[in-house]
Amino acid sequence: MSGIEEAPGGVGSVDDDLGAALAETVRRTGASVGGLYLIDDAGPTLRLVALCGLPVEFTAPWQRLPLTAPVPVADAIREDRLVWVGSQDEMVGRYPRAAAVLPYRFALAAAPLSGARRRWGGIVLMWSADHPRETTPRERGHINSSARHLARLLDDAPRPPTLPVRPRVVPMESVRHPVQTGLAAVDYAERLPEGALGLDLEGRITFITSTAARLLGREADRLLGTRPWQSLPWMDDPVHEDHYRTAVVSRAPVSFTTLCPPNNWLTFELYPDGSGISARITPRGDLAGDGAAPTVARRPAAAPTGRLYQLIHLAAALTETVSVHDVVGLIIDQILPAFGAEGLVVSGVDAGHLRIIGHHGYPADVIERLDALPLTTDLTPAGQVLASGVPAFFAHPAEMAGDYPTAPRISGKQAWAFLPLIISGRPVGCCILSYDHPHTFTADERAVLTSLAGLIAQALDRARLYDAKHLLVEELQQTLLPRTLPVLPGLDVAARYLPAGHGVEVGGDFYDLLRLGDGTAVALIGDVEGHSVTAAALMGQVRTALHAYATAGAPPDQVLARTNRLLADLDSDLLVSCLYAHIDLARHRLVIASAGHVPPLLREADGRTRVLDIEPGLLLGVDTRAHYPTTTAALPPGATLALYTDGLVEVPGTDATRATVGLVRHLAETDDHDLDELIGSLVDHNWPTGQYTDDITVLLLRSARD
Repeated sequence: MSGIEEAPGGVGSVDDDLGAALAETVRRTGASVGGLYLIDDAGPTLRLVALCGLPVEFTAPWQRLPLTAPVPVADAIREDRLVWVGSQDEMVGRYPRAAAVLPYRFALAAAPLSGARRRWGGIVLMWSADHPRETTPRERGHINSSARHLARLLDDAPRPPTLPVRPRVVPMESVRHPVQTGLAAVDYAERLPEGALGLDLEGRITFITSTAARLLGREADRLLGTRPWQSLPWMDDPVHEDHYRTAVVSRAPVSFTTLCPPNNWLTFELYPDGSGISARITPRGDLAGDGAAPTVARRPAAAPTGRLYQLIHLAAALTETVSVHDVVGLIIDQILPAFGAEGLVVSGVDAGHLRIIGHHGYPADVIERLDALPLTTDLTPAGQVLASGVPAFFAHPAEMAGDYPTAPRISGKQAWAFLPLIISGRPVGCCILSYDHPHTFTADERAVLTSLAGLIAQALDRARLYDAKHLLVEELQQTLLPRTLPVLPGLDVAARYLPAGHGVEVGGDFYDLLRLGDGTAVALIGDVEGHSVTAAALMGQVRTALHAYATAGAPPDQVLARTNRLLADLDSDLLVSCLYAHIDLARHRLVIASAGHVPPLLREADGRTRVLDIEPGLLLGVDTRAHYPTTTAALPPGATLALYTDGLVEVPGTDATRATVGLVRHLAETDDHDLDELIGSLVDHNWPTGQYTDDITVLLLRSARD
């Protein structure tokens, strides 16, 4: 969704329509929580743009997600299907990382927003803990029809929706009879012998009776608008905040007993719904004067607080990063939003200097000034935090200006966290989070950021090693593939090699185009088994042999047969697939021989496209006596011949035959004016996320129109 603007708050009609449709979906399906994700092609990432039924801070780890993230909504979008998770146990089994951050009881559905023009994103719906583990056909129908409605809104919108910095909160209005509100309700609550209070979904006290205030030991006007675990020192325990989180997420009653000093035990019963939480506070007279904690059955069991969940989630996410780009992207997409920061600079130690390897929210001139500072720099606190190994936090420019007078003026930022990235005493780099406005760092923010610094250091060090190895592999791969393809009158050509998404092993794909005469040429493509230096070396030998036999004038079947016998002489255990196409431009004819390779596609000038029916021979290296039959086919003027390796169609979770059929349809419907763009379109059709599980090679050849 390129070109979608970022908007801090202003929204237009399409955003209002989407919010209203999300709220209606939550009501229609009986869900308690709803979230709308849209694909940001700039990432590509998933952005949470609208939310109802949960506080925004609950969603900090989920506001930006890679399309490849192991979460239900990403799976739903990638696989274009409804994903249902009926229980916490199922979440633990299928999505352990998500379960670690949301250890609550609930049911969840994720559905893709598949429009007529594109896949826009997805929706996530959550139900209370008492929802059945399985969905009914009617319920699935409601979810899918709601997703289709949202997709149609996006298809028909006159302009793209905005991607807000924070998700927009869509209100879920509760319907109550007038008699249930106002003074009558207050009088009713005040007459009860126990205390009563109300919390909004953010955890703030919105209503409290005089009995509840007395039991809590503080005047009502000092409690209204506050969170109990923040305004009452004796409730400043992570377990109490997590009881509230459990109630909000699971929408199930929660009860717990705690001690109000000096010796008053109070039982809290929390009853949540879509608008907030009603709490009943009852003194436990039977425990008065007893210093021992009572044994109370909790529904469900307590768990650590939200910041700890964030740390678990981010730690797990960092373990999945591979390249430096991945690490920096994760910090931008997940760590900055989690702490409300707007700017980032990540520097790596390189030959006594701090080289900037990633940044966000800074103009180019500032980055240029901060790049390549010496490790001993006193221009910013980076040198000191690396020397001491202790993070530095500055809530406003005046705090920094005392020791670093010019530093605050360099970027114009108003608050900073300087995190040293150190492994076993060895400095790896420095990570700087910055804010556009003054920001006081709480104790838990400092603790979590300090812990994250060590995790980022490990991930960054591992990623830089990977990038160095990957660069060597790419350079080796490029030496084994043709630098350029020959120019042939009457034949347009384009080729592309794409290595697998991650890995530092050399691929075995190869291709070539050989000019035999003014009107004849040979196109070949193949794949050596495995990914290793041995496979790469064999690939180079096979390509050289094919080149030699072809230029010597051997026919297609003999070229493959002789290369097959050569493999026996090389005593290799690896097998090779290969497709060899002799092209006669004057006669508009193809003669093709195949050694176990996927058949090519042929798109004629009028758009008709088909898979060429090629009689295949054995893979090279199986049997030295193998014969390779040839197939003759027409290459009409304006026709495009598509050769490719199996990595293009062997998509996990999809049958290769179905993927090939889809590729044929896409090739028939796509403009072939620009062959380079056409290659990109073919790859994106089968691999929209770009995370290839195998190398992909595509070679396109188009004969000139008469």
